[in-house]
Amino acid sequence: MAMELSDGVWWYDLGGVNAYLVDDGGTLTLVDAGMPWHGNALVSGINQAGYDFSDLDRILLTHYDFDHVGGLTSFDGIDLTIYAGVADAPLVTGERTPSVGTLKGLGHRFAALVVDTPSNQVETIGDGQTVGSFTAYHTPGHTRGHMAYVSEDLDVAFLGDCVREAGGEFAPSPWYLSANTREVPVSIRRLSHRAGEFEVAAPGHGVPFRVRGSERLENLAATL
Repeated sequence: MAMELSDGVWWYDLGGVNAYLVDDGGTLTLVDAGMPWHGNALVSGINQAGYDFSDLDRILLTHYDFDHVGGLTSFDGIDLTIYAGVADAPLVTGERTPSVGTLKGLGHRFAALVVDTPSNQVETIGDGQTVGSFTAYHTPGHTRGHMAYVSEDLDVAFLGDCVREAGGEFAPSPWYLSANTREVPVSIRRLSHRAGEFEVAAPGHGVPFRVRGSERLENLAATL
């Protein structure tokens, strides 16, 4: 089920992980793709929002993790483009084998074993580049290629796992889930400084905020 957060922005609560559907000026966009068994829920949410499965134009990935890329192959066969950060894109396409030297690397190796490679085109997106109304911000720490996407037009920021909601507040990505713990607070502070103001703040885990999103991010940044 997809719940509308604001005009043209829907939240998928997939049970422990989030995905989002966005009508970006007529270009239907999915942000993250859940786990492999979430495909039906993602498609159903598109229909509930008043669109057809084939209307989906692009997928923005915040990062490569099992619970964010698992549903990508549900969209094989329709004409869309997948966007991923420069360092994470080769994991999505299978061009790079994940390292097993860290907990994060072990998680990525598991994902590579159980998640099929999507057939749709995967494009890399770098810091400061735009896709539609979205500006991409490189926010490494949780993964090397983690990206956040902010739309001034839609007044929304998709934060991935750079932060997570816990107890009604934002918390940083925990050390045991992060590729580089030291980069996490740096990325949060930089994003808070660069992204400007936005109302809706949509994390990869926990409950999204409908109002004062940038203020909540600033409050977290001030503690780090």
